[in-house]
Order: sequence, then C-alpha cells, then structure tokens
Amino acid sequence: MPNFTRLLALVSIPAALAACSVTSQRDAGAAAAPLHPADPYTWLEDVTGERSLAWVRARNAESARALAVEPGFSASRAHLLEMLNSTDKIPAIARIGERMYNLWRDGAHQRGLWRRTTLADYASAQPAWETVLDLDALARAENENWVWGGVTCLPARAAAQEDRCMVALSRGGADAAVYREFDLASRQFVAAGFALPEAKSQLWWADRDTLLVATDVGPGSMTESGYPRLVKEWKRGTPLAAARTVFEADAKDVYTFAEVDHTPGHERTFFGRARDFYRTELFLQSPAGPLVAVDKPADALFWAHRQWAFLQPRSAYSAGGKTYPAGTLLAIGLDAFMRGERNFDVLFEPTATRALVSGGVDFTRSRVLLTIQDNVASRIEELHHADGRWQRRAVKSPFPGRLSVASQHDPALAQDDLAESYLVSYEDFLTPATLSLARTGSDDAQVLKRAPLFFDAQGMQVEQHFAASKDGTRIPYFVVLPKGAATDGSTPTVLYGYGGFEISERPFYSGAFGSAWLARGGAFVLANIRGGGEFGPDWHTAATKANKQRSYDDFIAVAQDLIARRISSPKHLGIMGGSNGGLLVGAVLTQRPELFNAVVCQVPLLDMARFHKLLAGASWMAEYGDPDVPAEWAWISKYSPYQNVRADVAYPQVLFTTSTRDDRVHPAHARKMAARMLEQGHDVLYYENIEGGHGGAADNAQRANLQALEFSYLWQRLGNR
Repeated sequence: MPNFTRLLALVSIPAALAACSVTSQRDAGAAAAPLHPADPYTWLEDVTGERSLAWVRARNAESARALAVEPGFSASRAHLLEMLNSTDKIPAIARIGERMYNLWRDGAHQRGLWRRTTLADYASAQPAWETVLDLDALARAENENWVWGGVTCLPARAAAQEDRCMVALSRGGADAAVYREFDLASRQFVAAGFALPEAKSQLWWADRDTLLVATDVGPGSMTESGYPRLVKEWKRGTPLAAARTVFEADAKDVYTFAEVDHTPGHERTFFGRARDFYRTELFLQSPAGPLVAVDKPADALFWAHRQWAFLQPRSAYSAGGKTYPAGTLLAIGLDAFMRGERNFDVLFEPTATRALVSGGVDFTRSRVLLTIQDNVASRIEELHHADGRWQRRAVKSPFPGRLSVASQHDPALAQDDLAESYLVSYEDFLTPATLSLARTGSDDAQVLKRAPLFFDAQGMQVEQHFAASKDGTRIPYFVVLPKGAATDGSTPTVLYGYGGFEISERPFYSGAFGSAWLARGGAFVLANIRGGGEFGPDWHTAATKANKQRSYDDFIAVAQDLIARRISSPKHLGIMGGSNGGLLVGAVLTQRPELFNAVVCQVPLLDMARFHKLLAGASWMAEYGDPDVPAEWAWISKYSPYQNVRADVAYPQVLFTTSTRDDRVHPAHARKMAARMLEQGHDVLYYENIEGGHGGAADNAQRANLQALEFSYLWQRLGNR
C-alpha cells in the first residue's frame, strides 16, 4: 500500500472532479439533446461477458498468427523470458524490522517467493534467503491465480522484531485484492486473524490489535470513483461490520486515507480526503486529542517528520508576507504551523530547468534527502537543521542518469543502526542499475549489487535534443542510437511518451529494449512532454484540461524534429505509450497519421466520452475534465481518439494491447477502438491478456510473450525492408 508520503505527496490514485457547479450543469442539461451519440460497441464493456471474450479470443488468435511469423520471434521470446527470470537481477529489497525482504520471480517461481535475509548477507555474492511465503505453492493449494499485491506491516517498535503484516493477494493482477494477516515469526497466515475480502482497500496498523481500514463495507461506503469513502477502526476479534467509523469523505471525493505515525515522542494520526487528484484536505489527531484541520493549500503536498512540517505548493502560494513559486519545498515546526505561524524556511526553490522529482523527498532520522532533476538528469542533496538553520550538502553521485533514493530509517525504533542510511540506485539508458548503501554526511557508498549487462552497448550513444512545440516551448527528448546509426532517416525508431499526472519520464536501463531493439539496429526516443513532471508542477498544469492538446503538440514536435534531423523518417518511425500514454499515441494517431508507420497503444484510455463511467475513470476528471459538461466536452472531443478516428483517413497499422483483469483502465477502451477501426476498414492488431491487471501481464512468461509480440510488430512495420 502507499505510505503516507506517497498518499500526500504523490496521489497515486487518480481523482474525481468534486465541484458543485459541475453537478448543476449536468442537471440543467438533462432535458437537452444527448451530448454523446449512441455507442454501438458498449457491449464490449462487459469485461467477462461471453460475447466480449469470444471477440477478444478471436482477435488474440489473429494477432498471434500475424506476429509470430516474424523471423526470430520464438528466439526473442525465449531471450526476453531468460532476462526476466535471470538470477543475476538485483533483488529489490524493503526493510521490515532488522531484515530485508524481497519478492522474487524466476522460471521456477512465476508467481513469486517472498523471502528475507539480513542486510549484511544481502551484500554477499550469494545471500542465504529464507522463504517466507511461496505464492506459487499458495496458488496451487487454493486453486487461485494469486499475484503479489504488497504488504503492510506492524512497526517493529523497540524490540526491532518483525511481527505481523497484512498481505495483499490479487487475482490476476487486478488492483482489487484480498488481505490476510500473516505472522512473520511462524511464516504462516494467522488463523482467525484480520482478513478482508476482495476490494480496493487500504489499511494501517494502529497497534497490534487494531487496524484502521478503508474498504468496501456495502452500499454508501465507496466514492463515485470506486474507492473507499470511510475509515473504520477495527478491533481484533470483532467482525468488520462492528468497526467504528472514525473518518469519512464525501461520495464525490476520490477516496479517504489515514496514516498512523508511530515515531516515539511524535505519535499521531493523520486523516485525509482527496477532493480530486491534486487537492486534499488533511486532519491531525494527537493521542486522545480532537481532530484538527491542517491549514494547508488544497493542492499542496505535505509531509510531517518528527517535529517538522514540510510543504510543497503546486501553485504559487502566498503566506507570511511572501509568495513562493509552485514546486518550492518549505519547512517549519509542525506545532508552529498548526498554531498558524508561517515563517517558512526554503529548502528547495525551482528554476527553469530544476525541479524536485515526484516523490523525491525522503527522510532519515535527522536529514531530509532531496532527489532533484536538472534538465531531466538526477542529483541528490541532503539537508539538516543545526545551529538554528537548515544546512545543505550536495551528494556526489553518478550523473546524468536516474537516481532513486530510499531511506532505511525505521521511525518506530528508538535505537536504529540504519537511522542515517539510505539505498541509492543509479542507472541510465546504457548502464544497468547499481544499488548502494549510503549514509548521510558522507559521499562514500557501499555497492551492494550490480545488475547484469543484458546487451552490448559498445558503440551506442545517447543524445539529448530539444524540439520546438507548436507554441514555441522547448521540449527535451533523449535519443538512444544503435551502433553505426545512419543519418539518412533509415533507422527504425520507437518514440515513447506519457505526458500526464505530473509523472516524469527519466532515463532508464531496459534489457528488453536493449537486446530486442537497440542491439538489432533500432533507435529509442524518450520524450519529456508537458503534462509530466520533468520541470515541476507548472510543466504538468500547462497541459491539463483545456490545454491537454499541448501534450500531443509536444509529442508531434519531437517526431517532426527526429525527421528533420534525419534520425528517422515516417516510414521507419513508430510511437508507443501506455495508460495515459496510450491516450497520447491514440490522439496523435488520429491527428498526424502521416508521421508514423507503427503505433503500440498499451492499456489505453481512448473513449473520452465515457472514460468517467468506466471503472476508476471518474477519478481522472481533474486531469482531463468532465465530458458531461458541454464546455469541457468541447475541448475533450477535439482529441478523443474514439470519436475522431475516420473511415476516409489512411492510418498506419495499430497494435492495441490490454488486460481483461485491468480494473483501473477499462479494457473496453482498447476493445472499442479496435472494433471501430476494423469496422471502418483499417488494419488493426489487438492482443488482450486474459489476466495481468494494469501492468498487462501477471507473470514473467506472459510479460515475455507480450513483449515479443510488440517487438515483432515493430520490426515488421519499421524494419529496413
């Protein structure tokens, strides 16, 4: 489950529009002519209906036949699976008590092993892992397609011993999950312990015998976005139905949340409601104290750490006689802030090129760790308060790729050997990840693990260029060129983008793209378009709602720049994107089809007239707008791919991919778009994993097969033939 920092600082569940004026506009137009024409393909919204799945299986068979004929498809799939199953991968670790836990998948453990070891042993070449839970064995025993959904553990407290956790198990990779209490000492589920049925739940440990739970408890307990509306206090040994409601949100909010701070001397509980994706209301409850509103700007990110409060406004914020630009990080004593004082210290101030990475604020016991991106390359700074002021130190670290930081401090422990330690990972397009253990106050770091080289990068090169968008804005993008790339427009090139929800696209190492694309002579391009968070909140808000078209203009500008530089050409240029990025490539497909010869559209949004009526879609209106409000539909309708595809326009062949078990972005978006394009006579391929969730695949074998199909398609469309 998301931790408190993530809940408040990067709301990971998209949001619903909550303005009362929207409701009144809907009501006023109720008697008018329908805003949206009848849709002949709504039957494909029946996710598991017999007719829908028959259509899916027929399309899957057609696509598999068309793509499996690509020379080397079987070998590529086998190699991709070998990389995914590699025992040389870096095991991602998370600290629970005094041990490090990892969820491991390989050829023998497709669902995964949840296992643990000590930090010292983890640093060795061959750690002695202890299996805690075997998901494959559990799935076989219970005849369920369990996929790991995460874990929420009771803080270790002073004894530094792991105790109880709530384990999330997802059927087929869906967001909805079953939760069961698990005993870490016995490595067994707790008989008659806490257990939640399948739902999009969140939970937090108040103490060993009390959970705060937000889940589906029947009519009226969920928001219109499909997320929990109530937080309940659930005592061990009592039925969930008897749990006491301690906080609630409105039905038109996105969801409600809580967090229990177990830090000795700073015990407190926060409750909150997400009004929409970017606006939250927060309340503080001290032990035995009343619930008090936290007077922060609705769109500001907020952290509480020990005696401090940290605030990052997403729009210009005036307080204490000063105005702070969007993206500034401010610090003040929490008690002083709650009293109404606003004499902030500025810990970070953005510039035209520098911004905090989304989620780039972390804490050791005494330090604040900032991950900063400067022209989309990462740096780390650490700050601490001493001698009455905040002192700053730049951390020497690799540059200019992607740095990721994870504090290892357990705030519930009074004595903690890792209180000033953090994990730092570095990678770039041609350099696999290195994971190190660092300590504040020093640039020295102990290398723990190095990821293997999955492709030969000798002779490849990375360049950063800038394209001029339609309104003149400079849009950065990275180009990864294969060895011996020509500058005559003949290089097969994949252009990838996202451009939404303030998510930054940063350099990353991909064994799949490296071996199946770059090593075979293809180029890869990563576009940093508006709508993302590469340059802070303003970069995002510049391309939301009425200005969403700017994301598509930026992406088109990058494509045109690639062609002008003769890095590629329309015959050899393809585009790829998933989720909001699927909407991106769908919109660009319908607007400028002559620029591309391939489109990989993954788990996409496409029907923007009905996105708010499908699964979690109602929660995304803060990004796109409300299609039931005529003034807002006026701008949405201009780019919605499903409404803009035409029979009399020539489009490149498109490959749509999605998952039946995706309960976040409804698979009907891809289904209906494919069906409409087929009806219009266009060349379309479609592949839907029957399981897999929003990630598109439930295990390594499914992932390898899907990737092999995508690369086969790209080579068929863009290869030099």
